[in-house]
Amino acid sequence: MPIKRMWGGRFEEAGDQLVNQFNASISFDQEMAQEDIEGSLAHVKMLRETKILSADDADKIIAGLKKLRDRLTSEGLPFSIDNEDIHMNIEALLTEEIGPVAGKLHTGRSRNDQVATDFHLYVKRRLPIIINELKNLQAKLVDKAAENVETIMPGYTHMQHAQPISYGHYLMAYFQMFQRDVERFEFNQHHTDLSPLGSAALAGTTFPIDRQLSAKYLGFAEPYHNSLDAVSDRDFALEFLSNASILMMHLSRLCEELIYWCSYEFGYLELADSFSTGSSIMPQKKNPDMAELIRGKVGRVYGDLFSLLTTMKGLPLAYNKDMQEDKEGLFDAVKTILPSIKIMIGMITTLQVKKEAMEHATHHDFSNATELADYLATKGIPFREAHEIVGELVLKGLKTRTNLVDIPLDEYKKISPKIEEDVYTYLQPKVAVERRNSYGGTGFDQVRQQIKDAKKLLEGK
Repeated sequence: MPIKRMWGGRFEEAGDQLVNQFNASISFDQEMAQEDIEGSLAHVKMLRETKILSADDADKIIAGLKKLRDRLTSEGLPFSIDNEDIHMNIEALLTEEIGPVAGKLHTGRSRNDQVATDFHLYVKRRLPIIINELKNLQAKLVDKAAENVETIMPGYTHMQHAQPISYGHYLMAYFQMFQRDVERFEFNQHHTDLSPLGSAALAGTTFPIDRQLSAKYLGFAEPYHNSLDAVSDRDFALEFLSNASILMMHLSRLCEELIYWCSYEFGYLELADSFSTGSSIMPQKKNPDMAELIRGKVGRVYGDLFSLLTTMKGLPLAYNKDMQEDKEGLFDAVKTILPSIKIMIGMITTLQVKKEAMEHATHHDFSNATELADYLATKGIPFREAHEIVGELVLKGLKTRTNLVDIPLDEYKKISPKIEEDVYTYLQPKVAVERRNSYGGTGFDQVRQQIKDAKKLLEGK
């Protein structure tokens, strides 16, 4: 039997079955079933308040929608591909529940503003969850940093030893990255907190609806100011995916270094067994697979962003069927970033810091060369000249396997008679770190201040 379409009055022929399957979106947009029911509840309440629907009709529809909402929560609802999408499926189920009066629900709206409303609600509700998980991750980074303010490690540029730093300082760098992610998602809330409901297909409606009222019922800050924009805007979704991509990039950078630091070559960290896996053939292996998986999942989130950017780039106003492609990628991104953040929280919380290995790596690597150049500059030698002198000492040291701290004092005095025994104190990695107390630097006092400020930020003070 051919299916009677809710939009089928203008058509003489039934749709081809392959076309019906290709056109349907219920396989994925059922993710928004809760949002669709709540959007309809807000709409019908507004229709009752504005007397567009009688109280009796509106109350029947409200009761039916609440029954569907309860069934969705308790046992789920049966959805059919024959009804195309979540909106028509819910309307069909409502019709089964309360009869033809269900058809009055669609007064003053279109599937165009309906889908946009559902999508806004979906993103609006997940943004606080993501922000909260990011703050949980930040809190764990702060805790680990507080434990390691005076843990010394090599700092790197170009993956070469550069200058010794505090491991706590290193962790607080990622705190700041994730803080910018939090702020981006918080800003994303502004553009998500708009109601398209009542914009109808593209031009608004002749019914005397109250869009401010329906927006209020749904908890939106305000309605869209332009009906064309309301049904065609997906900037909020693009912002979300852009923010998600930057977040995943940050997680991936941290994962990359966790993978390095856990290797035998570095040995700075060890991940907990619960966040590692083994090999089916090599008994000794302890693989950082969770970090590798997060690093690997970055590509799919980037793909979600570029997919929607590409979909939207050539679309004329207002709604086009292409925009059915806006949801799967965003749903995927949500389901990717949330577990990625939670796994990272677990790895950071349980990782073991090998403090001795970290500090040992700073004693034979010439990463104190800048300290010597700075020291010479304090003795009146122009920094550029001091830089060249130290560079030559490093070159000689590399050839003779002599560290800067092992050069005899009389050799230093040939450079400048002002050089004293205290030069060897300045060349100690811990002293080098401790002395870098410029604002935001790796000096211990500065790291403690960063941690203090971070705790205040997380507490909302």
